[in-house]
Amino acid sequence: MLTDFTPNERRALGIMTVLALLFGAYFLRHYLVLMGFAAVLAYLFLPIYRRLANKMNSGLASALTLISAIAIVAIPVSAVITLAGIQIAQMVDSVRKWLQTADLTQVGQRLLESINQFLVKVPFVHVDPLTMDKVRDVVSNIAEAGGKFALGFARDSAGGLATTVTMAIIFLYVFLALLTNGSKVVEIVKDLNPLGPEVSDIYLSKIGSMVTATVRGQFVIAFVQGLAGAISIYIGGIHQAFFMFVIFLTVLSIIPLGSGIVTMPLGIGMALTGNVVGGIFVFVFHLLVTTNIDNFLRPMLVPRNAHLHPALMLLAVFAGLGMFGFAGIVFGPVLMIIIVTTVDMYRSVYKGAAWVDDFESAGDDDDDSGKPRWWRRVLHRGGSPSQDDSGASTLTVAGKSPGSPD
Repeated sequence: MLTDFTPNERRALGIMTVLALLFGAYFLRHYLVLMGFAAVLAYLFLPIYRRLANKMNSGLASALTLISAIAIVAIPVSAVITLAGIQIAQMVDSVRKWLQTADLTQVGQRLLESINQFLVKVPFVHVDPLTMDKVRDVVSNIAEAGGKFALGFARDSAGGLATTVTMAIIFLYVFLALLTNGSKVVEIVKDLNPLGPEVSDIYLSKIGSMVTATVRGQFVIAFVQGLAGAISIYIGGIHQAFFMFVIFLTVLSIIPLGSGIVTMPLGIGMALTGNVVGGIFVFVFHLLVTTNIDNFLRPMLVPRNAHLHPALMLLAVFAGLGMFGFAGIVFGPVLMIIIVTTVDMYRSVYKGAAWVDDFESAGDDDDDSGKPRWWRRVLHRGGSPSQDDSGASTLTVAGKSPGSPD
């Protein structure tokens, strides 16, 4: 019966399918980030599941894979965050003890005098001198805002706990479903793509490579850089808040601003305040060791076809953070690679631009018979392949070479 659809009925069915997908995205909008995060972890741990599934039933294999994911990801991250929290609590306690013994009046007056002397020297800026009354007013306003925030947090804490448990349960179900039925989901995506399964392979390959590059590559590289920077600070003489520095410097390396915006000024400050050897060590260690960690690890961890220009990567990460929160560190680059791949494909198909892909190798441009079907389809669509001066294959659209007159 379904094969007897008329062209108009098929067209109507296509429109209804698009509307159903859009409504589904709207219907699940509050869980899309959670589903995406589960899909990322399912993709990364799929090799472990497949290896286990070859030796045991799928239920036991998925359970062991879930335990592996928790052991590899959740436990180390939780341990580092817990240790950082303990160190922050110790720092707060030491500050509290200092406040109890220090003469805050003299300290405050000296601090205000220093700030006022600095403000007087700032050109083109006129600021009224600070007084203790103004400082008290500011502190009072901050305390009031903090109290309102605490009350709101306490009011929502009960609901927040229930929401966390619910999200965890949903995540587990989605993770296990994608882990055991990932191939079926891929087939559905290929069937829904109007450009065909070969083009779907291009996008899925790019998305998979970018996920691998961001999580297995960028996160690992950022953690190693953050750990190296924290170790250098510890050796340089600052022994407090080691794990806090690990987390902070790792996040800076992920987003990617680089841990150098903290370690290098910190090293200079240490040198200027008396710890000359320690400050120079922190500064030089970042230049010689931390910055080269990326150059050493990236070729081993990041796939070649996941390359994005550093400017695009930076924009993708910050745009992803603004749209998805912390998960945007992964989703931002994935969306950017989809955009870049679509633009490159359009230029290759319609404008005759060279399609650059890892399947290409030097010396085999004249014979593309050994290349994947999707490559030959893109290459020959609308015309026959030609070569530019650099030897790269280009596309002739509608029998015209690139740049030929209409």
